[in-house]
Amino acid sequence: MMKYLQRLGKSLMLPVAVLPVASILMGIGYWIDPTGWGANNVASAFLIKSGGALIDHMGILFAIGVAVGMSKDNDGTSGLAGLVSWLMITTLLSPAAVAMFKGVKVDVVPAAFGKTETQFIGILAGLIGASCYNKFKNTKLPDALAFFSGKRSVAIVTAAASIVASLVLFFIWPAVYGGLVAFGKSIVSTGAIGSGIYAFLNRLLIPTGLHHALNSVFWFDVANINDLGNFWTGKGVLGQTGMYMTGFFPVMMFGLPAGALAMYHTAKDKKKKVVYGLLLAASISSFFTGVTEPLEFAFMFMAPGLYLIHAILTGISAIVCTLLPVRAGFNFSAGFVDWFLSFKAPMAQNPIMLIPIGIIFGVIYYVVFRFAITTFNLKTPGREDDDQSEEMNVKLSNNDYTEIASIILKGVGGKENVVSIDNCVTRLRLEIKDHTAVNEKVIKSAGVSGVIRPSKTSLQVIVGTQVQFVADEFKKLCK
Repeated sequence: MMKYLQRLGKSLMLPVAVLPVASILMGIGYWIDPTGWGANNVASAFLIKSGGALIDHMGILFAIGVAVGMSKDNDGTSGLAGLVSWLMITTLLSPAAVAMFKGVKVDVVPAAFGKTETQFIGILAGLIGASCYNKFKNTKLPDALAFFSGKRSVAIVTAAASIVASLVLFFIWPAVYGGLVAFGKSIVSTGAIGSGIYAFLNRLLIPTGLHHALNSVFWFDVANINDLGNFWTGKGVLGQTGMYMTGFFPVMMFGLPAGALAMYHTAKDKKKKVVYGLLLAASISSFFTGVTEPLEFAFMFMAPGLYLIHAILTGISAIVCTLLPVRAGFNFSAGFVDWFLSFKAPMAQNPIMLIPIGIIFGVIYYVVFRFAITTFNLKTPGREDDDQSEEMNVKLSNNDYTEIASIILKGVGGKENVVSIDNCVTRLRLEIKDHTAVNEKVIKSAGVSGVIRPSKTSLQVIVGTQVQFVADEFKKLCK
């Protein structure tokens, strides 16, 4: 089950990766016309509507993205199946269709059926499409029906499965949707404390990859919160919308880079040169793009207590930002780029205040990290035992992806030990045959941030934002 949820978390990143385009388009549009939101300027309206085309249809993006991500070979046929499922379910459960089935007027149909074009249904449709693809892609039919054999059968089976799913949802969707909304309202009702708990759990779930599932509850329209969508479209509540995003900016732009500086200052003198490139590159990534995994994985397993402190500080940052009259949002992550683009967004409030707040959190991170590292002798980068990383080669800085991939392949026991290869935004995700053949020390010598073993047959290598290039070379080596 955990393995399945991890794959789902990875799959969610495929549609989410589309959202930065919406952020750029809408951000520039709001900068051009910050008061009329396009009403006073055609160029502004064009850009805002272009970005809105993605924000307003995230459910479809999720259906296709999850279907492709959850398929065993990432085939486009699975994406088509996800779209088929989405169209079937949203049409059969639309208020007009439900009213016809029940023989009543549309205005008495439960409100839940007016909320079927959501990311939740998108994820469900994607899972149905991927499941049908994985099971029926190699189906062989009699000669008379041979045209529909193999991948051509997937859409047909998906349609049938979606009809069954729609029939089930027809009876349970009002209760399911009502439960999700009640959960969302219970969190929102706790105000700043709720945002702090969410931010804390968000960081704690990073090692498992399940934080994406948690994010979908608060950032998207799964539990009627839709913090991200409402922030950019102006459909939220000024002063409230954005509370589940704002608190990440001080941490990602200032806190973690300051923590990295503390780790560098406390590293052994003979190892500072080795960790300098790793920590600097990861800090720049965190500050500008909000991609924190390369930095977090550099210490989360070596010093789990320090990572717990980081999660607590993130929760505190969310609480502080929620209590203050400051709101900023993102479409990808809480880095400088999204912070700058969100200045003129409809729900933005005093985003410039995040700079002094961030500086304060940067100081806190540095002091707390340095104190914890030195007091408890934590094994952060550069403080490992002498036999662990004395000769570590940080090859990522040289962009030699073939060499990096070859080192990782050697560390996992060669191509004979590799069953499947995949990647998300920062991780190379592998399925292996024999876990005893894996040598983590060899893998880490490639300069990667860390290695995770979710199960005996699963292996995740934290490469960073360059993972796609490493994955491509890795696949070539395994052919």
